Amino acid sequence: MRGDQPMLTVSGLNAFYGRAQVLFDVGFEVGRGEVVALMGRNGAGKSTTMKAVMGLMSRTSGTVGFREHEIGGWQPYRIARLGLGFVPEDRRVFGDLTVMENLDTGRQPPREGAPVWTPEKLFRLFPNLGEMRERLASRMSGGEQQMLTVSRTLMGNPHLVLLDEPSEGVAPVIVEQMANMILELKREGLSILLSEQNLHFAELVSDRAYVLEKGQVRFSGTMDELARDEALRRDYLSV
Repeated sequence: MRGDQPMLTVSGLNAFYGRAQVLFDVGFEVGRGEVVALMGRNGAGKSTTMKAVMGLMSRTSGTVGFREHEIGGWQPYRIARLGLGFVPEDRRVFGDLTVMENLDTGRQPPREGAPVWTPEKLFRLFPNLGEMRERLASRMSGGEQQMLTVSRTLMGNPHLVLLDEPSEGVAPVIVEQMANMILELKREGLSILLSEQNLHFAELVSDRAYVLEKGQVRFSGTMDELARDEALRRDYLSV
């Protein structure tokens, strides 16, 4: 972990859908410039954890510290303004806007200590997008929409990005581009919390991992430790 103070610290996080509790005392940290993977099967609680951190769950408890602020209970817009970006799994692009117009909707001022992003810099990261600047988002493939969603979030110049299932449902060539993108963001000094089921993808990009099962953390360690633990992978990651 780089630096002394973690970028994100979560402790005792509980979350509920109605009366049903779905997260149970979840805790983890993301260091500055670190890529951390939240891993687990479908329904393990990965996306719910990200939504709870981002203030998108109506009922939660526990502590969420981001950049030395306690953000538990904050509205999502306040959390975003502090420099926490969120890329949801369902690629919420504005279909009737062009690529450039979508990017403009995510624009925020530069932040001290965070990478600064412009459309041209993003087009170097995602050359495909640079070739379709005036294309409507509704006329893009799923993989291209995924790139656009990530790019729109980066236009907010975040300190940390929550990246939910970036390899899910996209072509292998896009998965490779996503892996290269995450490594480039890491080189830029961005912190990333990644939700992922694909162990190979997570191994390529992540420093550490937390494994969730039924809303609880079952493992915390390096990616190497997780990759070497066949019993753990079989119990909590295999389909």
